[in-house]
Amino acid sequence: MCVSSGAATLFGTTLFAGRRSHPVHGRVEVLGYQNRAVNRAAGPNAMLLHLAAREVTSAQFLSVGRCDRILRDMAAAAVPVPALGRGLGVAPDWMDGGRVEVFEHDIYTVVLAERATDIARALDRVPEHKRPTISGELLEFYADCFPRHPVALCCFDNTEARQAKPLLLWYRPLDEERLVLPAIDCHTGSAPDLRASVRADHTVVLATDRAASEWGEPVRYSQAGQIRHELRAFLPTEVRGERFAHVLPNGDFAIAHDDLIRGDLERIERVTPGH
Repeated sequence: MCVSSGAATLFGTTLFAGRRSHPVHGRVEVLGYQNRAVNRAAGPNAMLLHLAAREVTSAQFLSVGRCDRILRDMAAAAVPVPALGRGLGVAPDWMDGGRVEVFEHDIYTVVLAERATDIARALDRVPEHKRPTISGELLEFYADCFPRHPVALCCFDNTEARQAKPLLLWYRPLDEERLVLPAIDCHTGSAPDLRASVRADHTVVLATDRAASEWGEPVRYSQAGQIRHELRAFLPTEVRGERFAHVLPNGDFAIAHDDLIRGDLERIERVTPGH
């Protein structure tokens, strides 16, 4: 349900993207990601997420604290009835001109790089028990296909399925007109095949504060009393969403912001680099 640096089974993915006006940071996009992961590699493994952002630092990764059900609560509001889904046609460090940060976030050690090819030179800063082997072919894929995207390498070494806390971060998007959620799929450690078809297992949750009142379904956060004020400012009060559990063309999910405002989720599409 994403790209891994080695063999893995990843399933039950929830993807969230929402546009909102933040009282401090202004107009931003918030991205959320959560799945279940089983490491099938002989050693440590990692997920790679390309971020449709102008820039990202570790300070933009949001701690959810004890509120590990945030994305599940959003998904329950957006897609309340199980369905088969539908088909689709820290201060930064600097290394040779590219910013790379290494930091801890829940079960992951995250390597966050401006350029994918800078990741390899930062791997020695990942604790050995979570340090993956990553192919040059895979890093070149991201460098070639997503040259303007920051890339997050989320390193883990859990041999049993485990529900990690959500990855939640904010940024100013590359494309103001469209929301793009990372969903390219490959779990072998090789570069993804963008011509392939893959089986999706995604709940896509979307939000915007530019829509009319009663646009979406209200989110009832089950841990509302524990959500810090600083985190609450990034969270939506209403969401809409779709469940995807069919074979689809490999790619990311995307929707124009205008279509989202209209509530036209049939306009969600799969996109590949350059499209």
